[in-house]
Amino acid sequence: MPTPDTKKLNEKERPPVVAIMGHIDHGKSTILSYIRKNEGALSEAGGITQHISAYEIEHRDESGRTRKITFLDTPGHEAFSGIRTRGAKVADVAVLVVSAEDGVKPQTLEALHSIEAVKTPYIVAINKIDKADADVARTKQSLSENNIFVEGYGGNVPVVEVSGKTGDGVPELLDMILLVADMAALSADPDAQGFGIVIESNLDARKGVSATCVIKNGTIRKGQYVASGTSMAPVRIMENYLEKQIDNATFSSPVKIIGWDSLPQSGAEFFVFDTRDEAMEKVKTEKEKISKEKIPDSKTTSKLELSAIVKADTGGSLEAVLQEIKKLATEAVSLRVISSGVGAISENDIRSAQGATKAVVVGFNVKIEPLAKNFAERAGVEIKTFDIIYKMTEWLKDFLALNTPKVLENVATGSAKVLKIFSKTKDKQIVGASVQSGSISVGNTVSIKRRDAEIGQGKIRGLEQQKKKTDSVSAGTEFGVMVESKMEIAVGDILESFVTV
Repeated sequence: MPTPDTKKLNEKERPPVVAIMGHIDHGKSTILSYIRKNEGALSEAGGITQHISAYEIEHRDESGRTRKITFLDTPGHEAFSGIRTRGAKVADVAVLVVSAEDGVKPQTLEALHSIEAVKTPYIVAINKIDKADADVARTKQSLSENNIFVEGYGGNVPVVEVSGKTGDGVPELLDMILLVADMAALSADPDAQGFGIVIESNLDARKGVSATCVIKNGTIRKGQYVASGTSMAPVRIMENYLEKQIDNATFSSPVKIIGWDSLPQSGAEFFVFDTRDEAMEKVKTEKEKISKEKIPDSKTTSKLELSAIVKADTGGSLEAVLQEIKKLATEAVSLRVISSGVGAISENDIRSAQGATKAVVVGFNVKIEPLAKNFAERAGVEIKTFDIIYKMTEWLKDFLALNTPKVLENVATGSAKVLKIFSKTKDKQIVGASVQSGSISVGNTVSIKRRDAEIGQGKIRGLEQQKKKTDSVSAGTEFGVMVESKMEIAVGDILESFVTV
């Protein structure tokens, strides 16, 4: 067992893991794309980032030394708050990107809260300085108004002005990242057993279950085993961020491990073991811990519950979709997720929907298996797929609104006082009355009231005014009316007219 001093001698400088965070469309992916020397932004559906991604670059610092930096690109859309929190937790340094055109926006503050919650040191990158509407001074003022005090504006938060499009200021941003990392004195032991965080997981139809992980300490080698929660994988196929197979990887590097026996939870820690038995023991311990946790009692509700089967391309996407569905519940209706998972929509998903109440199968960034599509058409099960998160949310809102139970309500239109009784034949009575308020029309239902108490209801079958038939009468006029009712009407009764909507 090494002493603390011995362990410290084994430790080496660890490259920083950096989370790029900020409001949607403020240019996070464009900055990262320039850093990676790609042409144009890293593109996803709708031009917005909807997944967390990890990349490794090399940068020559001010002293001329080439150093590595690992970047995490996080989504800016509000639906992906869980992924942003996870990114801030994994990172050693965060870069809060703010547009020089727009200033601070809602997800800027949400990203900041995620950074501050885990006490990650951060840098503000004012982006889009190349734009005609850019105003750096106004942006710094906007930051101050939101209690983000950068250097020169009453605070000590480092700030760098950049353009992700032209690259202006990007070298200075990288230098600042390394300076902040040096102040944190990051170190790790390459000889230790590998340990880190699962940042994303998904199911590939050909390769099986894979997980993108960031190593925080130690080394992972081919032939070892990794365990995360109740999931385990032998390290047979391991890829770097360029999807090239590698035999080993050490701290701060992002790696993809393929061949898990189940989907590891995004954001969970992973541990490396030399033998399968050690990894299995770790998984067994986690399973026992989960089984001992008390399952909360389910609450009964009077609201209508529609059913959904949800499939997504990654664990992080699934987390975001489920979170969005929770937000959509109203007092009258909610969407209960009866099944969820990662991967293509399958026949089993359609079977799950068959026996459920008004079920819909929702897919995010996934395909529909041909057999599942045919089965759904025969079974009358609706499938909807989306590649943009807010489009999915909009459709689900409409789906819930369309299926919200309608409530019948009586709306008063007018009232009249009975002045005279002319005739009565079976259930039909002809009386004279005076309109006291509103209007009364043919076809209206009337409540017959005597001394403020309802004694029955009737239907207006005909109206006359000055011996001429009419469709309606209004306040201040006297009229004759034929009322169809089993209740005998008397002089002095009040006829209150209403329609049901």
